[in-house]
Amino acid sequence: MLNRTIIEGLEPYRVGEKIRTLRLRKSMGLVELGKHTGLSPAMLSKLERGKLFPTLPTLLRIALVFGVGLEHFFTDERKRHMVGIVRKKERLRFPETPSGGPVSYNFESLDFKSTERKLNGFYAEFEPLPPEKLRMHQHPGIELLYLIAGKLEIVIGSEPYQLSAGDAIYFDSAVRHGYRRLSKSPCSGVVMTA
Repeated sequence: MLNRTIIEGLEPYRVGEKIRTLRLRKSMGLVELGKHTGLSPAMLSKLERGKLFPTLPTLLRIALVFGVGLEHFFTDERKRHMVGIVRKKERLRFPETPSGGPVSYNFESLDFKSTERKLNGFYAEFEPLPPEKLRMHQHPGIELLYLIAGKLEIVIGSEPYQLSAGDAIYFDSAVRHGYRRLSKSPCSGVVMTA
């Protein structure tokens, strides 16, 4: 039996609630979680209800199923940066590639203070490039680009698309793609990837 001091010390972390939240996000039942962890559904139920506290090896078995570290269970929710504000003056500007030479865009992270993000947001300023200098790239997931100002050509696969201020495009970013500013005036947009 755990003494009152240990119980009071562990209660604020709400480990059981965090286990239940992870399980429900995956639409997983107690029996299925038990099969993945080797723990009985009855024990998992007690853990989730706070009737029992897991040992570190038990908690690690659960964490591995959901792809989280042990720190997930012991961080204060209020300190996990569920809300992150990035002020304009705090953002850093980076070129598309650090290797130098012509770049098709410069970007600033809009969400670098947030942890456990489900997507990534960037402010991008696109540069004029001749068509032969267009740099194609790809990455897993999807991309949404909203053009704030200017005119932009985006090539996805071998297909070119032209966007004007106010236009948006959503596409599978696993397909090679590249950007090229068409307007003489500045061209900028917000890019979201997931």
